[in-house]
Amino acid sequence: MQIISLFQKRVTGCIAILCFVLSFSACSKKDAVNPDPTPETPARDADKVPYYKLQRVENLAAQTDDQNPTTPKTEILFSLDYKKEQPASYAKTSFWDVSLSGLYNSFLSGNNNADAANTGYQGPGKGGITVLQKTFDEVTAIPADNEFKTGKGLIGTDDAGAFGQGTGWYLYDFGGTTVGNGSDTKVHVAYALGNPLKLANGTTLPARTIIVKTAAGDYAKIKMISCYKDVFTPDQMFTNTPHMYFTFEYVIVPAGSTKFEIK
Repeated sequence: MQIISLFQKRVTGCIAILCFVLSFSACSKKDAVNPDPTPETPARDADKVPYYKLQRVENLAAQTDDQNPTTPKTEILFSLDYKKEQPASYAKTSFWDVSLSGLYNSFLSGNNNADAANTGYQGPGKGGITVLQKTFDEVTAIPADNEFKTGKGLIGTDDAGAFGQGTGWYLYDFGGTTVGNGSDTKVHVAYALGNPLKLANGTTLPARTIIVKTAAGDYAKIKMISCYKDVFTPDQMFTNTPHMYFTFEYVIVPAGSTKFEIK
């Protein structure tokens, strides 16, 4: 009886150990397949884009609802340092530099911890944003820190088009006659102003370049190229072209720099 009892205890113990191992293995596999990103996820300097090197992002996708265009969409948090979109859980971290929010996610802002209107409020971000009426190549001097705005949804539609809100990064041709030929295929088209834009009246609108002070205090200049999927020139932008898919180029220089360089 003692031998049988001892045997039963050993079997019971082995089964318990086996169940624990299988349970641990299952949890480990689940965690590996579906990791839960958190703000505590360590960032590796090796993953950062290098200073002074031109970067290009194509077709950064945003949520779009043509039936309710004025309804706020899910905000996009993009890291220039890591060249990727970050999860919403990173809002109060320094792991993102540019926010895309508002109408069709088309209004840009930086990551700032001091402005209550900013998504990064009370986090570690010390960034901001501004826009210059110059081409990307013409922008060499870095603006003074007091020229950077720190709110949310700051730079979007340009005054040269419909619903303009100051100097923007794109012109919205509501009726299709400001840039387009007035046809149905050219109404409601948004033209990025990374390059000078020829208008229907024969004049040319100067280019705009976005300047960002990053969350870490570095500086970046951005050339906005398009918000249409796989389309990068105005002549190929039409009402029904898939949108919003942001394409842009940028370069980052270190904090303390006085000018932008590409090496």
